[in-house]
Amino acid sequence: MYPADLVKPMREDLTSIGFEELHSVEDVENAMKKDGTTLVVVNSVCGCAAANARPGARISLQNAKKPDNLVTVFAGVDKEATEKARSLMVPFPPSSPSMALFKDGELVHMLERHHIEGRPAEMIAENLIGAYNEFC
Repeated sequence: MYPADLVKPMREDLTSIGFEELHSVEDVENAMKKDGTTLVVVNSVCGCAAANARPGARISLQNAKKPDNLVTVFAGVDKEATEKARSLMVPFPPSSPSMALFKDGELVHMLERHHIEGRPAEMIAENLIGAYNEFC
């Protein structure tokens, strides 16, 4: 587990733009019952989350079409919630950061760590925007 003071600004990178934090299995289950599209961001303390994933998510939300629901779990902090969210992303192996778009509870688009690491935030945003335009 990471100290709360350490992850607070990393959480706020997403909550300040409308993401709801999911801290328990029940939170994840309830979020995934919602109609429409849901973007799930598996947040992380790593550098690629700070430089690429969170900024990419932020930029992507400037698109006209965007997910109905924005949620996040924090790897290494919200263990049970993260495990539950990752179980919904099968067949993709667990990775963080990662981003998954669901439509009516069904996984329709996935960005794994290897799609995020070393790529600029703008490229990640473009990838997400393509998914939003197709599924949202």
